[in-house]
Amino acid sequence: MMQTATAQQAPATTAEQPKLEEVIVSANKRIEKLEQVPLAITVLGDAVLQRNNVREFADVINLSPALTITYGTTPANNGINMRGIGTTSIGIGVEADVAVIIDDIPMGMQVKAFQDLTDIARIEILKGPQSTLFGKSAIAGAVNVTTKPISGPLAGNFSTLYTSDGEWRVGGSYGGELSEKFGFRIAASDTRFAGNVNNLTTGTKTNGSGGKTFMAKLSWHPTDTLDIDFTPRYSYSNTTCCALVATSVTPLQGALLSNVAQLPATTLLQGINIGPYNTDIRNDTKTGQESTSRGFGLRINYAMPNGATLSSITSLDKYYANDSRDQDFVDVPTLLYYPLANGKPAGVNEGYVQYGTFDVISRTQELRLTSPDNQPVKYVAGLWYGWNAIDRHFIRGYNGIALSTPTQYFTDTYNENKAIFGQVSWDFAKDYSVLAGLRYNRETSGYHFTTGAPPPGAFVPTASYSSVDNTENATTGKLSLQHQFSKNLMAYALGATGYKGLAYDLTSSLNAATAAQQPVHSETSNTFELGLKGNFLNNRLTLNLAAFNSKFKNYQQNSGGYLPGTTTYVTRLNSVGGVQTRGVEMDISALVTTDFIINGSVAYTDASITEFPNAPCYNVTDTSNGGFNAACQLKSAQYGGQNVQDLAGGRMPNAPKIKANLGGQYDIRLKDNSFDAFITAAVRYQSEVLTNLNQDPTLSVAGYSVTNLGFGIKDKQSRYKLSFFINNLFNKHYANTGFTGLGSWSSKAPNPVIAVTNTTWSPARDAFRYVGVRFDAKF
Repeated sequence: MMQTATAQQAPATTAEQPKLEEVIVSANKRIEKLEQVPLAITVLGDAVLQRNNVREFADVINLSPALTITYGTTPANNGINMRGIGTTSIGIGVEADVAVIIDDIPMGMQVKAFQDLTDIARIEILKGPQSTLFGKSAIAGAVNVTTKPISGPLAGNFSTLYTSDGEWRVGGSYGGELSEKFGFRIAASDTRFAGNVNNLTTGTKTNGSGGKTFMAKLSWHPTDTLDIDFTPRYSYSNTTCCALVATSVTPLQGALLSNVAQLPATTLLQGINIGPYNTDIRNDTKTGQESTSRGFGLRINYAMPNGATLSSITSLDKYYANDSRDQDFVDVPTLLYYPLANGKPAGVNEGYVQYGTFDVISRTQELRLTSPDNQPVKYVAGLWYGWNAIDRHFIRGYNGIALSTPTQYFTDTYNENKAIFGQVSWDFAKDYSVLAGLRYNRETSGYHFTTGAPPPGAFVPTASYSSVDNTENATTGKLSLQHQFSKNLMAYALGATGYKGLAYDLTSSLNAATAAQQPVHSETSNTFELGLKGNFLNNRLTLNLAAFNSKFKNYQQNSGGYLPGTTTYVTRLNSVGGVQTRGVEMDISALVTTDFIINGSVAYTDASITEFPNAPCYNVTDTSNGGFNAACQLKSAQYGGQNVQDLAGGRMPNAPKIKANLGGQYDIRLKDNSFDAFITAAVRYQSEVLTNLNQDPTLSVAGYSVTNLGFGIKDKQSRYKLSFFINNLFNKHYANTGFTGLGSWSSKAPNPVIAVTNTTWSPARDAFRYVGVRFDAKF
């Protein structure tokens, strides 16, 4: 599908008939008009970002039908999906399927994308494999973010927002050109949303996020042909997401946590109004992540005598995070009662928790040669170098207490990438163009892993594994044919391939047998796409359409199987055949009247599994198939006596069949000489999704629609604007994800034991209606 500049256009004020503003993109690493690029792109510009109060990446997801998020048990396990495809087995040894790039600098670890977005000019959502120009982590697509440039005389802006459920934001920027040779821009923001879940233990909110960001741009033009831009950046983020909120526990009476008599549900869950839209928990440990990121970018552009531009782009980024999770989901010291190996209570006055750190260093260097724009043959070519190193320290449970699944490990992984790439477009005949691109990538990667027992004692290694200097070469490419039917109507056909590098299963389940099978094969993709881009009614209406079919081979996912040459069956990160996604997309923007603009986009996406014969089963209470789903093959002889199911034809998780949004703004010209008024509205819809690859229908999120309304006033010079808004007008409750697993509960300890089922949810940011006010000023 192809989504146009969704709602980013605004009326142009001229003496002629008003038109939609021109939309530009840098998807081909040069500035071009959106309608001239043979690629499915959604562009979210400043107007739509401001109108929808976009703060973080989850807000971007709401505005693009091509994007969804896979929510994990901690923020570090969240992943971005493009057209229904994303990484579902997330760890430091597995790359993301969707690249996120800010000002030409890719993020070394995708979790960084979930920090606050500050001072953004536009966001380009590039769909389908983008490996040719954006590297190996763009196998499913890329999100290309551009911050606001230095331009014009010194000026600034200020914004603040407050909502009825306690969210507040404050931010601003200031800068401009001090002279013909010097310019600067600084921007800062501070945001906080405590959350929409009540922790009855601490009396505080959780399931929220916030952060502080500071960024600067310093520009120097020492000569007419040389530009130097230095961009330091710092951000702090604090996220308290992923706490599981009980929606049912059946039966509640007699239910015992981990079948321990001293831990009855009626006591542990006291005061919690368990039900479909419960927002209360009892946790004594934070579930979430606190992180800092600091780094810089350095860009040097040299204008060559022939009109080409030679660019050097350098970056360094350091990211550090602490994460934690309440593993027993209650607020009592469960380790007092969890048994030791001899069956006696451990007597440890602590709860069951997991925690750890991430330490990431990313360096990149790109040299790029870009041809002039005004010629029939245009090209971009470059050299790329990237280095990522990630250290992870992880602790879970308490040594000697089996129910706390005790473990501790230190692990690190690295990858070094060298690439050469090029892309050329040729207007070979009247109204016909061809575009071809190629990238050759050489990656060297590896890891070290040392495991041992968790506290209370000193760390004593019990096993160490490593695999280093694994090198793989890969070539990706793209080819498109473009036909210009008229000045305002273009069609194209595109083929492209993608590549994602070798992977490593660096989790607590790593052992000697699975370590011997590292690294996991790389993942590849190919896509075919047909698109149509049109501009009608004298540039008052734009329509973008695309149909696509993409296939992924050796999809990296946890699966079970025999180790080669043995009768040992294990579950590990593996390459499991393939998945595919196909569908159609449409974007539309219309200037209905001089003062009324609407923007909409819709996607139909069929993302499915094509090959996964040994996928895990899921539990079903009281079934004739041994307590598993009907498709489960019990004790399969082919797969080591394990319970497996063949998921060929199954749905990919977090891939709605239909996703759509429609928004707009109507300006009301008042006779008053000072102010005008405006009204905004937005509606989005998402069909039902599964949230787990094993197809468990109990882990699905029902379809929903959300309606937002707003209104306000602004002065006629657009210096001041006061906005009021109501989000989720009809109070439609919905979840980010569906989970079971609020601990392990059973009834009537020690015998007979009756299974206790439970369900949970994690309410979305706008799962409940709230109102807010926002003030913007320019100076």
